[in-house]
Amino acid sequence: MKNQYYIFTDGGARGNPGPAATGFLVKNSSGKILVQLGKLIGETTNNVAEYVAVIEALTWIKEHKEVLNSKLSTFNFYLDSQLVVNQLNGFYKIKQEKLRHLIIKVKSLEQEVDGRVFYNLISRDKNKIADSLVNQTLGEKNKKDYKLFT
Repeated sequence: MKNQYYIFTDGGARGNPGPAATGFLVKNSSGKILVQLGKLIGETTNNVAEYVAVIEALTWIKEHKEVLNSKLSTFNFYLDSQLVVNQLNGFYKIKQEKLRHLIIKVKSLEQEVDGRVFYNLISRDKNKIADSLVNQTLGEKNKKDYKLFT
């Protein structure tokens, strides 16, 4: 039986561009939250922050792939960014060079994770925890990042 993981990501900037942060959480198939992380990423746009959130989550998965048994796992990502989901699924063209580089990084990390990765669009109200991590992190002026491991 394959392991299923559910990853909720979000990114945001105050202003566009402006101070930005990412947030993600990973749940196992039982619904237990394995990690929540919010991170300041400097000045950038909302779209870049959304991509960086996916990269941060994939990086965490890669760093924990032995524990997660990633070769036998499916990683279901949930984002509220229609642009990012449709670009990662190959439905939208990538016009901006900066986003093209981020997609290359995402695809490289997908290979390093070894498991199957899917990207799904959800409404903002179903992504409240990841959104909250972004907002908490942006509210923490002197913190580099916000972590909670459970």
